[in-house]
Amino acid sequence: MLGIVSPSKELTKDIKEEEIIPTSSPKQDNIYKTTTFYFMRFSKAVSDQLLAKIRDGEQMTTGEKLNLIIQLSIPSILAQVTAVMMFYIDASMVGSLGAGASASIGLVEPATWLFGSLVGAFTMGFSVQAAHFIGANDFAKARSVMRHGYIFGAFWSTLLAVIMALIAGSLPLWLGGGKDIQADASIYILVFSLAIPVHMVESLSAAMLKSSGDMRRTSIISVLMCCFDVVFNFFLIFPTRVITVLGHSFTMFGFGLGVKGAALGTLLAFVSAAIPLFYYAVFRSQILAWKLDTERFVWVWSYIRNAVKIGAPMALQYILMNGAQVISMAIVAPLGNISIAAHSFAITAESLCYMPGYGIGEAATTLVGQSVGAQRRELCWSFARMTVFLGMAVMALMGIVMYIFAPEMIGILSPVEAICNLGTSVLRIEAFAEPLFGASIVAYSVCIGAGDTLLPSIINLGSMWLVRLTVAYGLSSQYGLRGVWFAMALELSLRGILFLVRLFRGKWMKKIVITEKV
Repeated sequence: MLGIVSPSKELTKDIKEEEIIPTSSPKQDNIYKTTTFYFMRFSKAVSDQLLAKIRDGEQMTTGEKLNLIIQLSIPSILAQVTAVMMFYIDASMVGSLGAGASASIGLVEPATWLFGSLVGAFTMGFSVQAAHFIGANDFAKARSVMRHGYIFGAFWSTLLAVIMALIAGSLPLWLGGGKDIQADASIYILVFSLAIPVHMVESLSAAMLKSSGDMRRTSIISVLMCCFDVVFNFFLIFPTRVITVLGHSFTMFGFGLGVKGAALGTLLAFVSAAIPLFYYAVFRSQILAWKLDTERFVWVWSYIRNAVKIGAPMALQYILMNGAQVISMAIVAPLGNISIAAHSFAITAESLCYMPGYGIGEAATTLVGQSVGAQRRELCWSFARMTVFLGMAVMALMGIVMYIFAPEMIGILSPVEAICNLGTSVLRIEAFAEPLFGASIVAYSVCIGAGDTLLPSIINLGSMWLVRLTVAYGLSSQYGLRGVWFAMALELSLRGILFLVRLFRGKWMKKIVITEKV
């Protein structure tokens, strides 16, 4: 333990006097508590002080809670959107090479999501524990959990990378891809396997920073990662060619690696993000920096067991969910390369619309996690309710955007008219499911923050396997890709309803034993 009288002071010691929340008089306090004033005070200093209120057991007004949700959500939404932009950029650049190159990536994309999700489940098992310790004002144990995460993560990510490399040659054949795209698809998977250990460092570092409430650095670095991905792809995918800018033509060097170049660009982008994220988490964070430790590091097996308890249901869910995505791709594959490419592009385009939901979900995980650690049941329930309803509202708006701009969203990814027309139609089907999809995303994140992962994982799996795949299989033969996406919209709506039921029953708060007023 650190020799600190009040851990919250460790966070606010560098805040300038003029940034302190003004509460010197009742009149000033009332002014500050208005929502308008909070929006004017959008800063790290304010969010740190509001997070300290959770840990220190102080009362919070509705305006304070809303302000904190928004301050944590906006950077997280930006990070989520830019992460998806990496896949969007890859798909767009490769799409210019033709339908075959696009289909080769689209065919194995669910497998890359699977392995990436397994890394995410691993990191969540440790970051949720860290959030609970931070909420309890036990920063030393949070740092210890993070150390365990990096050590155990080295083993876990290496194992995943080896498995992915071993199946790279056979996976496109298993998925039913044509011989014309199997070679490129295998190369993409093989190169991507090298990125898994790097992705683990990037993911764990970001998750730990988020658990402490530091969403801004992760957001900035995510944007930079996206920019680097564009640069790397620009030189790696395309061959040396003549480019004309403002009437002036010049020769631009390129490696001409095609699909392989897209995979290498992703790998290098992960490296560019992992290094600064690790640096900020380990050396600069006011809560997590290892230099703050005064005692020798001791291995604690309970941290590993708890991480497995939290992460294992999520990992199993991701395996079966992404396995379902693979089966879904197997249902789509016989429909032809146009359907494969349209399916892949539509998923990528839609992901830009539901990423705000995941951004709000990350804020919910942090706020609920710290509230659980602080043993504040009513505050935990309030954050859960507010984040879920905010997520539904934002996703409803994004559904409208997706419906209106579906042609433009697909058109950016592919110049092929048949792909654009089919992709547009399926996106517009999916738009109607976005509000309830948002409910499922944020409510699931709430459960993760509380350490409740088993039943929510069962809900996700049951809806996917029992509804989406069965209905998609039945409709695909008659309605093609449109039938597959109708099944998806139906399943996501049902899943949202089930998660709302889970949320309002409140059993996910079982780890909180103290009830108090907020």
